[in-house]
Amino acid sequence: MPLGLVPLDVLRERVNGWYAQAGRDLPWREPGCSPWGILLSEVMAQQTPLSRVEPIWRDWMRRWPTPGSLAAAAPGDAVRAWGRLGYPRRALRLHEAATVIVERHGGAVPRTPAELLDLPGVGAYTAAAVACFAFGIPEVVVDTNVRRVLARTLQGKALPEATLTRAETELAASAMPAERHTARAARDEANTWNVAVMELGALVCMARGPRCGECPVADLCAWNVSGRPAHEGPPRRGQAWHGTDRQVRGEILRRLRDEHRALPLTALEGAGPERVQVMRCLDSLVADGLVEPLSRKRFRLPA
Repeated sequence: MPLGLVPLDVLRERVNGWYAQAGRDLPWREPGCSPWGILLSEVMAQQTPLSRVEPIWRDWMRRWPTPGSLAAAAPGDAVRAWGRLGYPRRALRLHEAATVIVERHGGAVPRTPAELLDLPGVGAYTAAAVACFAFGIPEVVVDTNVRRVLARTLQGKALPEATLTRAETELAASAMPAERHTARAARDEANTWNVAVMELGALVCMARGPRCGECPVADLCAWNVSGRPAHEGPPRRGQAWHGTDRQVRGEILRRLRDEHRALPLTALEGAGPERVQVMRCLDSLVADGLVEPLSRKRFRLPA
């Protein structure tokens, strides 16, 4: 189908209908989920599969059901409860965000994207997603899944650009539902579209092995109709893990989490294949605020 001729109304109707039947039953999508729970889910889900997020999210919501309850805990408790979700600085940023919410917003998650952007660790995507999914504000929500679905269906490209461009943001805005009969109807339709197209990218229109046979808009998709041409840009390579500083940092944190106490340096030196790498990673964890040195030879999670 030529670019620009994809009927957006039909596209949205089918994707939204598919989502109503096939969307995952996730706790932060339930009508009674608090804005705080939605903010947690969005931060935890950054570069992390939702199957890994859900048990940690449930644990955090049991421990810290409000921003105030997390702000009252030690930062190290947040790092410990983060488990192995990866990118543990997100746990510290959430603790900092909870503190700001208490101090500046009376303990309530702010509603507007501008206020949300002022929270530690909250970028443009997260601010838009929380405003949309927690407060019903029809913001343009653009994550990797949305970018891939729109690149394929509307532009006929196998993959989007390596990083988000202004053109992609404008494309996502143009795909949003226009105003309908009432402001509420327009808002509800826009917010459903945001989560539905995101879910389609996660479950069907995947980067590798897309399930075009299960796609509700396969006959409208410019990429599929044109024969699914190969990606023309530079090859996409996954991030290495084994033997990297990320792995060693994670192992240092695991040892500190599991022991629930300060550890001597000797208990951390085996976290990587070479001592010089372990010391480099330990120094970086201290610099990031994820590890607190009690002396040159004793370390713990931040109190």
